[in-house]
Amino acid sequence: MLSDEAWRELLGQGTTRTFRERSVMLRQGAAGTHLLALTGGLAKVVCREPGGAMTWLAFRGPGDLLGEVSVFNGTPRTAEVVSLTPCTAVVLEAERFRWFVEQRGLVMDLMRQALSRLRESDAHRAELLTLPVVVRLARALLRLVELTTSGAESDVVRLTGLSQEEIAQAIGVTRNAAITGLQRLRESGAVETARRAIVIKDMKVLRDWATSAT
Repeated sequence: MLSDEAWRELLGQGTTRTFRERSVMLRQGAAGTHLLALTGGLAKVVCREPGGAMTWLAFRGPGDLLGEVSVFNGTPRTAEVVSLTPCTAVVLEAERFRWFVEQRGLVMDLMRQALSRLRESDAHRAELLTLPVVVRLARALLRLVELTTSGAESDVVRLTGLSQEEIAQAIGVTRNAAITGLQRLRESGAVETARRAIVIKDMKVLRDWATSAT
């Protein structure tokens, strides 16, 4: 939600760090001493429940801030961020970030981002209750394409780093149900699958699935 100029200035306030695939980038329950500005790679945001279950919350890609809520309100982190692919991010210390936001008058921009994420979360919960599995799957893949390609149009997009369990978790179904959904997308020519990879072969067909009701 920040302008390109504000984003570049923000990145100049911290230091760059790299994360290997499957690294915990921000740990649930930890203090909000810093946040991350994601500049490369793909991450997932999950919540670990007391009983050990894990609830998927969102995918995040380049241009996203991670962990800013706990930095602002001073409470422990309520979710965990894990890299799905190798990631790069700029580490921003809490006090310096708050100073930068106040000096640049970016409070409203960040509020709009928070509201946008809240609407995204509400829409996702509604989808879990109302939409068929294959439709949810198509929408999740389109979201990943958007994050991976930064909105640039591409005929073929390769999504890596995702297990079938994570795909199932993201759309709120069992692993077998996710496999069945992927099979339907394969049969339609929308995707091809390999170990820990999904190749989008036909964006139009995938978008058709995403807006389908069956």
